[in-house]
Amino acid sequence: MKATNIGLSVLGAATGLVTLRAVRRRLDLSRAKHPGLVGHVRMAKRASGFIPQYAFGPDEFYTADGAPDDVVAQRRASFAQLAETYETRFPKSAALSREAANGIPDVDFTSTYRVPFQFSPLVKQHLYSGSFYEASEGVMLTDLDGNRFYDLTGSYGVNLLGVDAYRELVDEGIAATRELGPALAGLHPVVADNVSRLKAITGLDAVSFHMSGTEAVMQAVRLARYHTGKRRLVRFAGAYHGWWGDVQPGIGNPVPADNTLTLADMSDKTLKVLATRKDIACVLVNPLQFMHPNKNAPGDSTLVSGRQAANTERAAYSEWLQKLQATCREAGVVFIMDEVFSGFRLAPRGACEYFGVEPDMVTFGKTLGGGLPVGVVCGRADLMKRYREDKPADICFARGTFNSHPYVMGAMNAFLRYMETPEARALYEGVDECWNDRAASLNAKLATGGYPVHVVNLGTIWSVTFTRPGRYHWMLQFYLRAQGLALSWVGSGRLIFSLAYGDAEFAEVEACFLRAAEQMEAGGWWWDEGEDAGKNIRRRLIREMVSHFFA
Repeated sequence: MKATNIGLSVLGAATGLVTLRAVRRRLDLSRAKHPGLVGHVRMAKRASGFIPQYAFGPDEFYTADGAPDDVVAQRRASFAQLAETYETRFPKSAALSREAANGIPDVDFTSTYRVPFQFSPLVKQHLYSGSFYEASEGVMLTDLDGNRFYDLTGSYGVNLLGVDAYRELVDEGIAATRELGPALAGLHPVVADNVSRLKAITGLDAVSFHMSGTEAVMQAVRLARYHTGKRRLVRFAGAYHGWWGDVQPGIGNPVPADNTLTLADMSDKTLKVLATRKDIACVLVNPLQFMHPNKNAPGDSTLVSGRQAANTERAAYSEWLQKLQATCREAGVVFIMDEVFSGFRLAPRGACEYFGVEPDMVTFGKTLGGGLPVGVVCGRADLMKRYREDKPADICFARGTFNSHPYVMGAMNAFLRYMETPEARALYEGVDECWNDRAASLNAKLATGGYPVHVVNLGTIWSVTFTRPGRYHWMLQFYLRAQGLALSWVGSGRLIFSLAYGDAEFAEVEACFLRAAEQMEAGGWWWDEGEDAGKNIRRRLIREMVSHFFA
């Protein structure tokens, strides 16, 4: 009996110890999450279900921030004038876009969510400028009505060198592979050359080709899980890694991503979790988070009261990534740098060179295809292998009909060869200083004009921030377009320049931007209540939602 009691006591103590460790591990994980909804993706998804659908009518549209009558009158007149400009200048482009929205859900979605949902119906009715272009040349786009715009869409990251350069690369790539053509029975010899060049760029051992950046990330995570035998992946709060469910938990994903941990960026508490947990296969890093750690990618559709600039310095972010890399190496966690967007923009060897890190795997896409769609994974030899030599039935399968398509591989080869030329190398000489100086120039002129606008940049990737709260900051995108600047559907959240922009072209963009800011100011859209503006905007927003929820 006494021995039994001792055994039960030991068992109870052991159970208690295991429970205590589990509780401590859970607390460590909770502390490593960013305190806002961006760090608690499940909670964010639940919260989104409580936001009611409502839209402002012709009167509410201009008074959402409690502006006085004279300012409301300014806004009405300015909006009417802008709507007339859009109707006069963009009729064909707008008409085809409206027609396309009935059959292309992407067009319907982007036109609806270009602005905060409360304002969307009136904006779609009066400021519809179109989703179609018929020509491009240099740094310009031409729409269906013959309007020419400075291209700040950057083709969502593809257009690093300029459209004219990519035309030549695509033509060169197709010419080099024309004899094989679109035959997919095997690989064109140019694939081997691409692999050799990518290995030299990344310092990694092996390469696999895919059809998109999202697919590349999917494969990198799958291989990390396969070789580590662990199921969890870590992403950082706000980071975007494509639309695959496991890397986009929460809002936008209809199913739970139970094996994904969303942790705080630039946090020692995150490093502690990585160092102590035994179930983490990999960590994904998107270097664009340097511009807004622990915040979602900026877009005007969620611009409620303002968008603050990050205070991160390059040296501080480099130090963080190096600490992260060291922690991952010691813990046996695969460190994946997601360069699908940023690859080749920041330096010849990308963000890894720019921030001074050597990840276990790198994903590429966008510009690496030489103008054609592609996804690429580069990694250590042990991580890239698709099977186990001692277990013949244990494989890690990944294929795709158009992986390594000859035309894509040819265009990629043309791009990689071009990037080794003196002409291409010259593009990187002082590139960081050049684009930082251009951002500083625009900021100085915006400050002189008294406009509450400030731009932040990571080289050629820019984001517009605002120095004081305002319910109508999203309107700036429509004045920018009226002045001849083409933006992507996220509006002023991302401005993406190509390296084809010289000083003269940038000066024109700067002038267009300043004219748009002047019109925003003159239209009364930047009126605010002063010191309590931000607090009052939040209060009004809560009252709106509560009243419509119960209505």
